[in-house]
Amino acid sequence: MTKPIAGVRAYARRAWTPAAVAGLAGLALAPQAHAEDAPHEVAGVQVEGHLAAEPVSPKFTADLLDTPRSVTVIPQVVIEQTAATSLQDILRTSPGITFGAGEGGQPLADRPFIRGQSSGNNVFVDGVRDSGGQVRDIFNLEQVEVVKGPDSAYNGRGSGGGSINLTTKQPKLVEESSASLRVGTDSYVRATVDTNYVLGETGAVRVNLMGAQGDVPKRDAVDFDTWGAAVAAALGLGTDSRLTLSYQHLTRNDMPDYGVPLSRKLPGVTPTETGILDVPRDAFYGLTARDYQKTTADIATLVGEHDINDAMTFRGVFRYAKTVNDYVVTNPGDGGSAQFVNGQWWMKRGLKSRYNPATTVAAVADIYGRFTTGAVEHSYDVGLELSREKNENASYAVTTIAGSPCPAGFTGAGAGDCTLVYAPNPSDPWEGTIVRGPAADNRTRTVGVYLFDTLSFGERWKLNLGVRHDEYAVEGSSISRTGETTYGDADWSFTNYQAGLVYKPTVNGSIYISYGTASTPPTISGGDQNSAPSTGSGNLGNDVLDPEETTSAEVGVKWAFFGERLTTSAAIFQVTRENAQIQIEPGVYAQAGETEVRGLELAVSGQVTPAWSVFGGYTYMDSELVKGAYNNVNVGDPLANTPEHSFSLFSTYQLTPALSLGGGAYYVSDSFGGNQGGAGGGSNGVYAPDYWRFDAFASYRINDRLNLQLNVQNVTDEDYIARTNGVHHADYGPARQALLTLNAKF
Repeated sequence: MTKPIAGVRAYARRAWTPAAVAGLAGLALAPQAHAEDAPHEVAGVQVEGHLAAEPVSPKFTADLLDTPRSVTVIPQVVIEQTAATSLQDILRTSPGITFGAGEGGQPLADRPFIRGQSSGNNVFVDGVRDSGGQVRDIFNLEQVEVVKGPDSAYNGRGSGGGSINLTTKQPKLVEESSASLRVGTDSYVRATVDTNYVLGETGAVRVNLMGAQGDVPKRDAVDFDTWGAAVAAALGLGTDSRLTLSYQHLTRNDMPDYGVPLSRKLPGVTPTETGILDVPRDAFYGLTARDYQKTTADIATLVGEHDINDAMTFRGVFRYAKTVNDYVVTNPGDGGSAQFVNGQWWMKRGLKSRYNPATTVAAVADIYGRFTTGAVEHSYDVGLELSREKNENASYAVTTIAGSPCPAGFTGAGAGDCTLVYAPNPSDPWEGTIVRGPAADNRTRTVGVYLFDTLSFGERWKLNLGVRHDEYAVEGSSISRTGETTYGDADWSFTNYQAGLVYKPTVNGSIYISYGTASTPPTISGGDQNSAPSTGSGNLGNDVLDPEETTSAEVGVKWAFFGERLTTSAAIFQVTRENAQIQIEPGVYAQAGETEVRGLELAVSGQVTPAWSVFGGYTYMDSELVKGAYNNVNVGDPLANTPEHSFSLFSTYQLTPALSLGGGAYYVSDSFGGNQGGAGGGSNGVYAPDYWRFDAFASYRINDRLNLQLNVQNVTDEDYIARTNGVHHADYGPARQALLTLNAKF
């Protein structure tokens, strides 16, 4: 039997009918291939449409066209053409996903929100949870898969909004190498190498290298440098037994940026409608002599696969990963009230810090395949997940010996760390000490078992079922503001499921209805697992809280057009989150909090014509804090980081065999701030105004080996707030930046 090459989920157990090929073509931006089509060249990158845009996990027991839920696969060609380098860059192309700002218990790290729920703890690498706060680079990614809506049946405990899986580049039986050099405005330089060596008839090694540095446009004091390396070796490719060992390292050094203060945090200054201080985009309140952020990530993975017979394949994954997120950052809205002294407004700089190493050891085993019982065909996966995670958290005691003094007359002058409210100077002098304090920690243990089955009743009907049971335990310590250490442990058992019915009026279309659930233990209710298990408040003070429960109902349609080159989808959904602790009357608490998000999602991807590619969509979300504290003014408000409207479309057109032009258009409506934990949220009177952002793209193929690509991000130089936590600060999005990339193939 011919086996799929590593890195591509080519289901050997499925027949390659036109419908199956259409499913694999799915959501790919890359040009799609009919049986008679040859591979097509887009922006100097050769792609084969039928090998793109399918999730690699065996938990997906049907092609995306026949999967009854919203799943977006962002292929490598979109990553390359948009010049994306971070998780936030690439997820901009998927509407309905926003990013939250770091603050307090939430780390300065990737914090995606999906359908109104913080999903920072729901990021996976090759199907294994990637825990720990970090800032990711996507130099080693083949594609990004986004599951929207509660998916605990797929992934166990989670925050209920959905999950993000990063699929890494794997060895393959093709000898090829490529490299790129990118330079740009704002001192930007980035170089990458991707090379694949074939060893004998069934072995291969793939190496990816990356180095980059630069400044953030119009945030002149904010810079970064990063480097990464990944190597993967595989044996047995194309045979019944395959083994892959991979290792990835990433180091990143940043000048951290907590944006600009909120006017509501500085009584006396001129208030604004948005609640955000009216200062220019380049106003930076940090101290370059003191502030820093260093993140590292190391991931080692062993994957073994064996085809037992035509109906059964075994896949086992073992993972060891460690990340460290280490920073001292100025929080401009946390230093106390502004004071008017000598004709100018002054403020003290606030401070946040964190030292957060996280270690994960996980083992996942799956048996998947196809079989037939009578007239019913089954495509199944049964699996077991075992994992242990250790997450430590410490803060720093930062003492200023000499710094920017506060002016005479400023209350609480001292050494200061003062700055002008409307003209901060990031180059102010600073000398002092930074001493790490004791670390709190938690240790989690997970045992999960799951079963998925897609039952096909002839050519028209499919029933998609999934169930997972988890035994989840946490033990550890937490440190209060007064330095008191509290120890605790807790465990939970929860079962989640999903069910979906698909009707196929034609081979290239499906209509579906689905229902799914998720469980969120209280240790991760804010999307950031960083504390010991805690009890409730008031009359629940001695009780370990139950998990919050999220349910989702969805009805949708998926259809392929133009010879199955273009895929479209539409879905309406309702996500309800319940069981959060709230105060129902003075001194009385209950797990009765509830949020709700109703919405519509439209998506399009593929080829309108052989020369015209599109990828994007639109999401409408009507969110509400349904039940909060009895005296909570935010009841009825929209949820934090949940804009009502979001739109994205990236499109390219191949004018000639050598020249392609295109770009992206992105819109996000008003997005309210606030701490989004449990059923909390609300606007707090602070919001990020709506904005449009436009990007431009051009590519010219010099010859078969060389290609030039030009990207201009934020062409109109739009001033916009990318995110705000609604409590302390708001973060500007980057200004206009031009990037020129030389791509080479060897």
